[in-house]
Amino acid sequence: MNRQDFIDRFRRGLRGLPQSAMTESIADYETHFAEAMAAGRSESEVSAALGDPDRLAREVRAQIGLKRWDMERNPSAAANAIFAVLGLGAIDILILLPILMWIAGVIFAFALAAIALFCVGAVMMVVGPVVVHPPPMAALILAGLGLIGAGAFAGSVAGIGAILCTHALVWYGRLHLRILQPALEPQGQLS
Repeated sequence: MNRQDFIDRFRRGLRGLPQSAMTESIADYETHFAEAMAAGRSESEVSAALGDPDRLAREVRAQIGLKRWDMERNPSAAANAIFAVLGLGAIDILILLPILMWIAGVIFAFALAAIALFCVGAVMMVVGPVVVHPPPMAALILAGLGLIGAGAFAGSVAGIGAILCTHALVWYGRLHLRILQPALEPQGQLS
């Protein structure tokens, strides 16, 4: 594969990233080609030493997603980090996707339960004393407050669960990158 084919495939793999990150990553690999060719290597030798440009693009996407999660800590950054980790390999998707679907389902169920408990508690507190005859006002108000508290607890559990899962995926991504690091070493030897 020649230099242009390698860079074109790498650029296609980086589509969707911020322009500055794409430009920086592409310039880095252009530099690898230029320095290696100045040392007397052919374009095909350099591209073979660098490896598959699609895999390299997935690794760059993963690194950028993990860095964004470290800096921003918001739902969008969490989603980017999760998809970046999942994009590292098809085998990972086969292993992680069923686990992630189960965990996402449990977190979603806790979130729905939190909303339902909160709404039922609020309705019981406000409307209950008016509708129920004879009104056991204190019991209805306390039961409503209890349900609101249970809803807040379920919402907290859902939020903490989502954060912990995102941290676990970021940890997995970093572990994955450490495992892949020996495969990335030849590109460092080109410069």
